[in-house]
Amino acid sequence: MSLLPVEDALSRLLAAARPIAETEQVSLHKANGRVLAADLTARLTQPPFDASAMDGYALRAVDAAEVGSILTVIGESAAGHGFSGTVVQGEAVRIFTGAPVPAGADSILLQEDTEKLEGGRIRSKFAVTKGRHIRPRGQDFAEGDVALSAGLSLDFSHLTLAAAMNHATLPVFRRPRVAILATGDELVPPGTSPGPSQIIGSNTFGIAALSRDNGAEVIDLGIVADNRDLLLEAIERACASGVDVLVTLGGASVGDHDLVQSTLVSAGMELDFWRIAMRPGKPLMVGRLGAMQVLGLPGNPVSSLVCGLLFLEPLLCHLGHRQAPLRMAAATLRNALPANDKRQDYVRARLTHRDGGLPVVESFGKQDSSMMRIFSQSDCLIVRSPHAPAAEAGETVPVMLLRP
Repeated sequence: MSLLPVEDALSRLLAAARPIAETEQVSLHKANGRVLAADLTARLTQPPFDASAMDGYALRAVDAAEVGSILTVIGESAAGHGFSGTVVQGEAVRIFTGAPVPAGADSILLQEDTEKLEGGRIRSKFAVTKGRHIRPRGQDFAEGDVALSAGLSLDFSHLTLAAAMNHATLPVFRRPRVAILATGDELVPPGTSPGPSQIIGSNTFGIAALSRDNGAEVIDLGIVADNRDLLLEAIERACASGVDVLVTLGGASVGDHDLVQSTLVSAGMELDFWRIAMRPGKPLMVGRLGAMQVLGLPGNPVSSLVCGLLFLEPLLCHLGHRQAPLRMAAATLRNALPANDKRQDYVRARLTHRDGGLPVVESFGKQDSSMMRIFSQSDCLIVRSPHAPAAEAGETVPVMLLRP
């Protein structure tokens, strides 16, 4: 099988995936970051009454149209405790921000624009105009208004609005469920002492974090040795748990010790493609096992994370009705780069931001895909298309932001 271009591989992956249709109701406290599954209509009108926007006096504008007008204060209207009477000619009601405007009043005279007199009277120091400093009923929204639309990724402002609309729970799409299966006799979990031929299995934690960052629930199937029976058992656990995506880490190639692909095929997986024209990350595998999408990532940590950004992130966003993060940008190259070969290259690099113009990008000198420390220090990946000619310092290059 020839190497598949990155863009073609991503298109085929997403074309085979169907966005999750299942929905659930969650409380406002648990809805942050969830995707709204239906339009949300207001259950009341806000504000529910004409309300004062300032502290002052509610009155009829005609009674204070001129500076020096004198009015008698007949009561008080505070938030939660409105004035029950009616304002008539020559009267005013002491009012506070957010309080209902009394019947008969049509304007607010600010407290700093008044002078208190004896006998419960005030004198105006400002000519009042009708409607001044009043928030009319329904200024924000009216009962029945669609104020939040389906497909929104809910944030703090949306949740505040939903609460004001009198919703205690919200309809949201179910999160994508991801099972992560790390494979290899050489792997042991962090916190243990590796044997003479073993290393720490680290990929799971980065891929799990990336999955959660994109709205998914994660099931960690642990580390499974290079044993067909044990691999089949883990695959069956993934199927039984009802996950949408099974992510395998390592063993997706066809070497003597790479058992993941053949074991999945024997379990019923329909293999779509594997081997991508990219560096790092060539041995990527995509298939389907029943209703479960299968994404086999390379065992190398850097390759695994780069493939996770390029393929797992957009897949989860597609399944979960989310907009994928905007990771592509442009930068000015600080150091020259050699011509590229037939694979699309993702070069680890640092960005330097400057005033005006594009940020400056400088690649690391070493690009070995085993060097996770350099990846963690990178801000972006310089994207080098297949057969790209040598690039000189000062040229504009596309970059993929690691922290958009």
